[in-house]
Amino acid sequence: MPVKYIPGVLTGRGEHPEVGLAVLEQIRALVTPVDQALDHDLEQFARRRVARRDEEDWPVVAVALLLDVPIWTEDQDFFGSGIATWTTDRVELYFQDEAPPQRQNPT
Repeated sequence: MPVKYIPGVLTGRGEHPEVGLAVLEQIRALVTPVDQALDHDLEQFARRRVARRDEEDWPVVAVALLLDVPIWTEDQDFFGSGIATWTTDRVELYFQDEAPPQRQNPT
């Protein structure tokens, strides 16, 4: 999503755009962009993976394939691409401190 859309999306969700943009700037300090030359070799393969939905999403698919990582997304464009996807609510659940319930051994 281009940065220009973020304030509108956050406002629509009842969030403060200034806070969201500040967080985005912090994330930019932690993330290293991938050189486009690295994902170019995977372009056609990645395009085929998302051709039914939004073929313009191919760079995200190419990087996910290149780095063998899942995609964090809120849309369904990557569903069915063969790449694991995480939505925000699943990421939040993953990072909760709760341990799964232990099975009781029958006695």
